[in-house]
Amino acid sequence: QVRLVESGGGLVQAGGSLRLSCVASGINFRLYTMNWYRQAAGGQRELVATISSTGSTNYTDSAKGRFTISRSNVWTTVYLQMNSLKPEDTAVYYCQTRHKGLNYWGQGPQVTVSS
Repeated sequence: QVRLVESGGGLVQAGGSLRLSCVASGINFRLYTMNWYRQAAGGQRELVATISSTGSTNYTDSAKGRFTISRSNVWTTVYLQMNSLKPEDTAVYYCQTRHKGLNYWGQGPQVTVSS
């Protein structure tokens, strides 16, 4: 059974930082691409950052230079370090992976950035 368990959301002032963590189980983690998505209230879910099994990364334009995705294959954890946060970063953040044709999602911690 694939499980993704997230932690690290909360309330922060603009310009502050947060780090999200997502612990994966039920998969051979080191072989999987891991993604972070976010969904603002009333908006569509958007891909924020991706890290492949080899460690290569990609970011949406709004996250470049401010967010860093990383992974620990030892701890089967993917991280999203978010710096210089802006009010428009306010959203529910989800980690995601795909296993045997199905998408699996974390529970989605809320990140709220106050101005």
